[in-house]
Amino acid sequence: METTKTRQNTTPIVTASELLEHWQGHRKVTRKLIEVFPEKEFFEFSLGGMRTASQLIEELLSIAVPGLRQIVTNTSEEQVHHIDFKGDKNRVLELWDEATTGINDFWGQIEDHRFREDIITFGQYPGTVWSSIFYFIDNEIHHRGQAFVYLRALGIEPPFFWER
Repeated sequence: METTKTRQNTTPIVTASELLEHWQGHRKVTRKLIEVFPEKEFFEFSLGGMRTASQLIEELLSIAVPGLRQIVTNTSEEQVHHIDFKGDKNRVLELWDEATTGINDFWGQIEDHRFREDIITFGQYPGTVWSSIFYFIDNEIHHRGQAFVYLRALGIEPPFFWER
Protein backbone atom coordinates (compact mmCIF):
# COMPACT_ATOMS: atom_id res chain seq x y z
CA MET A 1 0.00 0.00 0.00
CA GLU A 2 1.38 3.32 -1.05
CA THR A 3 0.88 6.36 1.14
CA THR A 4 1.01 9.97 0.15
CA LYS A 5 3.13 12.26 2.23
CA THR A 6 1.36 15.50 3.08
CA ARG A 7 3.43 18.64 2.98
CA GLN A 8 2.47 21.52 5.15
CA ASN A 9 2.04 24.55 2.97
CA THR A 10 1.68 28.03 4.38
CA THR A 11 0.31 29.43 1.14
CA PRO A 12 -3.48 29.81 1.33
CA ILE A 13 -5.62 28.13 -1.29
CA VAL A 14 -7.12 31.53 -2.08
CA THR A 15 -6.17 34.94 -0.81
CA ALA A 16 -8.61 37.39 0.71
CA SER A 17 -8.48 39.51 -2.45
CA GLU A 18 -9.19 36.44 -4.62
CA LEU A 19 -12.18 35.56 -2.43
CA LEU A 20 -13.51 39.10 -2.79
CA GLU A 21 -13.05 38.89 -6.58
CA HIS A 22 -14.95 35.57 -6.57
CA TRP A 23 -17.82 37.09 -4.58
CA GLN A 24 -17.95 40.21 -6.72
CA GLY A 25 -18.07 37.95 -9.80
CA HIS A 26 -21.22 36.35 -8.41
CA ARG A 27 -22.63 39.80 -7.66
CA LYS A 28 -22.08 40.81 -11.31
CA VAL A 29 -24.18 37.86 -12.44
CA THR A 30 -26.89 38.70 -9.92
CA ARG A 31 -26.90 42.30 -11.15
CA LYS A 32 -27.38 41.04 -14.72
CA LEU A 33 -30.30 38.96 -13.44
CA ILE A 34 -31.94 42.03 -11.93
CA GLU A 35 -31.41 43.96 -15.19
CA VAL A 36 -33.12 41.36 -17.42
CA PHE A 37 -36.05 40.73 -15.09
CA PRO A 38 -39.25 42.46 -16.28
CA GLU A 39 -40.07 45.14 -13.72
CA LYS A 40 -43.66 44.10 -12.96
CA GLU A 41 -42.72 40.44 -12.55
CA PHE A 42 -39.64 41.33 -10.48
CA PHE A 43 -41.98 42.62 -7.78
CA GLU A 44 -44.97 40.28 -8.27
CA PHE A 45 -44.07 36.92 -9.85
CA SER A 46 -43.40 33.82 -7.78
CA LEU A 47 -43.75 30.06 -8.05
CA GLY A 48 -44.73 27.43 -5.53
CA GLY A 49 -45.15 29.87 -2.67
CA MET A 50 -41.58 31.17 -2.92
CA ARG A 51 -40.82 34.84 -2.42
CA THR A 52 -40.70 37.24 -5.36
CA ALA A 53 -37.34 38.08 -6.98
CA SER A 54 -37.44 41.51 -5.32
CA GLN A 55 -37.85 39.87 -1.91
CA LEU A 56 -34.93 37.54 -2.60
CA ILE A 57 -32.72 40.47 -3.60
CA GLU A 58 -33.93 42.40 -0.56
CA GLU A 59 -32.56 39.58 1.62
CA LEU A 60 -29.20 39.65 -0.16
CA LEU A 61 -28.92 43.39 0.40
CA SER A 62 -29.84 42.96 4.06
CA ILE A 63 -26.97 40.51 4.56
CA ALA A 64 -23.87 41.54 2.60
CA VAL A 65 -22.89 45.01 3.79
CA PRO A 66 -24.50 44.74 7.25
CA GLY A 67 -22.74 41.41 7.78
CA LEU A 68 -19.36 42.77 6.75
CA ARG A 69 -19.93 45.88 8.87
CA GLN A 70 -20.44 43.61 11.89
CA ILE A 71 -17.23 41.74 11.09
CA VAL A 72 -15.20 44.94 10.73
CA THR A 73 -16.62 46.68 13.80
CA ASN A 74 -16.85 43.59 16.03
CA THR A 75 -20.49 44.34 16.71
CA SER A 76 -23.73 42.49 16.23
CA GLU A 77 -26.98 43.91 14.92
CA GLU A 78 -30.33 42.47 14.01
CA GLN A 79 -30.93 41.83 10.35
CA VAL A 80 -33.20 44.42 8.73
CA HIS A 81 -35.67 42.51 6.60
CA HIS A 82 -37.35 45.38 4.78
CA ILE A 83 -35.84 47.69 2.21
CA ASP A 84 -38.20 50.06 0.44
CA PHE A 85 -37.55 49.68 -3.27
CA LYS A 86 -40.58 51.88 -4.03
CA GLY A 87 -41.59 49.40 -6.74
CA ASP A 88 -38.71 50.67 -8.89
CA LYS A 89 -36.18 48.22 -10.32
CA ASN A 90 -33.75 51.08 -11.03
CA ARG A 91 -33.78 51.82 -7.30
CA VAL A 92 -32.87 48.18 -6.67
CA LEU A 93 -29.93 48.46 -9.08
CA GLU A 94 -28.76 51.68 -7.36
CA LEU A 95 -28.84 49.94 -3.98
CA TRP A 96 -27.07 46.91 -5.46
CA ASP A 97 -24.27 49.14 -6.77
CA GLU A 98 -24.00 50.97 -3.44
CA ALA A 99 -23.70 47.61 -1.70
CA THR A 100 -20.96 46.55 -4.12
CA THR A 101 -18.97 49.62 -3.14
CA GLY A 102 -19.74 49.01 0.54
CA ILE A 103 -18.50 45.42 0.31
CA ASN A 104 -15.23 46.61 -1.20
CA ASP A 105 -14.83 49.29 1.46
CA PHE A 106 -15.46 46.97 4.39
CA TRP A 107 -13.45 44.14 2.85
CA GLY A 108 -10.35 46.32 2.80
CA GLN A 109 -10.67 46.69 6.57
CA ILE A 110 -10.59 42.95 7.39
CA GLU A 111 -7.11 41.84 8.37
CA ASP A 112 -6.16 38.36 7.15
CA HIS A 113 -5.79 36.89 10.65
CA ARG A 114 -9.43 37.79 11.42
CA PHE A 115 -10.87 35.27 8.92
CA ARG A 116 -10.46 32.49 11.50
CA GLU A 117 -12.05 34.39 14.40
CA ASP A 118 -15.32 33.19 15.91
CA ILE A 119 -18.22 35.60 15.50
CA ILE A 120 -21.99 35.73 15.78
CA THR A 121 -23.61 37.55 12.88
CA PHE A 122 -26.95 39.29 13.25
CA GLY A 123 -26.99 38.34 16.91
CA GLN A 124 -27.88 34.72 16.19
CA TYR A 125 -25.60 32.94 13.68
CA PRO A 126 -22.37 31.60 15.19
CA GLY A 127 -19.42 30.77 12.98
CA THR A 128 -16.10 32.13 11.87
CA VAL A 129 -15.53 35.19 9.76
CA TRP A 130 -14.72 33.02 6.75
CA SER A 131 -17.74 30.72 7.24
CA SER A 132 -20.03 33.74 7.57
CA ILE A 133 -18.70 35.22 4.34
CA PHE A 134 -19.15 31.85 2.62
CA TYR A 135 -22.75 31.89 3.85
CA PHE A 136 -23.28 35.35 2.35
CA ILE A 137 -21.97 34.07 -1.01
CA ASP A 138 -23.81 30.72 -0.87
CA ASN A 139 -27.07 32.46 0.01
CA GLU A 140 -26.72 34.73 -3.01
CA ILE A 141 -26.09 31.77 -5.33
CA HIS A 142 -29.11 29.94 -3.89
CA HIS A 143 -31.49 32.86 -4.33
CA ARG A 144 -30.13 33.69 -7.76
CA GLY A 145 -30.91 30.08 -8.74
CA GLN A 146 -34.50 30.57 -7.62
CA ALA A 147 -34.76 33.76 -9.67
CA PHE A 148 -33.24 31.94 -12.69
CA VAL A 149 -36.15 29.50 -12.46
CA TYR A 150 -38.56 32.44 -12.44
CA LEU A 151 -36.96 33.86 -15.59
CA ARG A 152 -37.19 30.51 -17.36
CA ALA A 153 -40.86 30.20 -16.33
CA LEU A 154 -41.38 33.64 -17.89
CA GLY A 155 -39.69 32.48 -21.11
CA ILE A 156 -36.55 34.58 -20.53
CA GLU A 157 -33.01 33.24 -20.84
CA PRO A 158 -31.13 33.97 -17.60
CA PRO A 159 -27.62 35.44 -17.79
CA PHE A 160 -24.89 32.83 -18.01
CA PHE A 161 -23.63 32.12 -14.50
CA TRP A 162 -20.07 31.70 -15.72
CA GLU A 163 -19.85 35.14 -17.29
CA ARG A 164 -18.58 36.97 -14.27
